[in-house]
Amino acid sequence: MKILKYSKLLLLLVMILPWGTTPLLGKSAFKRFLPAGVFISLMVRIVNIIAKKGKWWWWYEPFHPNLSGVIPFMLGPFFVGSMWILKWTYGKFFRYMILNLIMDSIFTYIVVPYLTKFGIASLVRMKKIQLMYVFTVLATILYLFQILKEVVQRKRIGDIQLNRNNIEEYIP
Repeated sequence: MKILKYSKLLLLLVMILPWGTTPLLGKSAFKRFLPAGVFISLMVRIVNIIAKKGKWWWWYEPFHPNLSGVIPFMLGPFFVGSMWILKWTYGKFFRYMILNLIMDSIFTYIVVPYLTKFGIASLVRMKKIQLMYVFTVLATILYLFQILKEVVQRKRIGDIQLNRNNIEEYIP
């Protein structure tokens, strides 16, 4: 019973502590990478739904009776951590993938055994290397999302400037 109390506290800390670092991101980086954080959280949720059906892993400890144990990880480390990783490495894909590989390895080979020990979650029909593949695919999709977002944003800004120039041409 004692471990159950600690596991709920651990899940709460996993969700809240990363948000304490967001002021250090800076306002412009936070605004720039916020959509990527939202996107990766949604992707993790979708992967978790697929994983639940395929019994890839199992969350024993719900954060709340109506919420899966993955929610604190989605809203904490995946959300905020993705913004930090993008801030440090965006524009340098090789560094981005190396840093993601390091962080995903820490999660897979160090954190997952503790999640199992505390009765929060465990891998069922998935090996650790397969989990690394899932994380690598998610990291690649996230980077592509950020590229697409920035291209679309630049195009919109360019269109706005073009429209201003066109208006100025027609004003006497």
